[in-house]
Amino acid sequence: MHKQLTQSKNLNKSKNPSPKTLTHKKVSIFFFYKMVSKTRLIVSDFIVSIIWVWNGALIKMFVFKVLQMGHDSRGEFMRQSLTVGSLFFFAFLAKVTKGASFNPLAVLSSAISGDFSQFLFTIGTRIPAQVIGSITAVRLLIDTFPEIGRGPRLNVDIHKGALTEGLLAFGVVTISLGLARKIPGSFFMKTWISSISKLSLHILGSDLTGGCMNPASVMGWAYARGDHITKEHILVYWLAPIQGALLAAYTFKLLFRPQKQDEKEKLKGKTD
Repeated sequence: MHKQLTQSKNLNKSKNPSPKTLTHKKVSIFFFYKMVSKTRLIVSDFIVSIIWVWNGALIKMFVFKVLQMGHDSRGEFMRQSLTVGSLFFFAFLAKVTKGASFNPLAVLSSAISGDFSQFLFTIGTRIPAQVIGSITAVRLLIDTFPEIGRGPRLNVDIHKGALTEGLLAFGVVTISLGLARKIPGSFFMKTWISSISKLSLHILGSDLTGGCMNPASVMGWAYARGDHITKEHILVYWLAPIQGALLAAYTFKLLFRPQKQDEKEKLKGKTD
């Protein structure tokens, strides 16, 4: 009789696991899904970075070689129109992949507003994935189309170039953060304003530094030329844009409170 009671107790325990066991299982499942989502995001950054580099090169080839348009206002208008259309495509990709990006400045500005683990994840894995993707894309481009060119170059002195890229990065990050706050739900309107703003800033800086505002893609072309570790490249296309992006993120954080905090204060006011 005693043996039967103990056996029934053991069966009940196996059928009804303890709360600690359930908690451990939930935690392990949570971390597994988190790891899978992070891995998927890194792979998506890598692929999207490759597509972005190829996108810019193929648009130029299509306008100037296939359509045989010159570098006049008509040809430039066609090229910029296709660029705006491609920016809508990349915004759609970011939505589908839940945040994939080809630009280190975009992920860095969002990582600053998050926790420290997210910041380390961005610095340690996402940005390297974008850089490796850009380098891979440029290598494939040069092997496929040797006449494609060698990417953006600095046409002014190093200090003016650094100031230009820093200001452009500050502008594009400020606009992105502002759109995310003021127009959180409208995909078309947000993407349209963002695309036109990025295009305008690119045109402003194109004759000076190339108007890149993307350290990863510039790194791809610089690596192909062999000048990726020069003072000019590191200062103008890495340090200056990153400082501009950080300054924009911190300035925006000081001037505008997070939306969650605003919503909490509104709820408190209603309850009072």
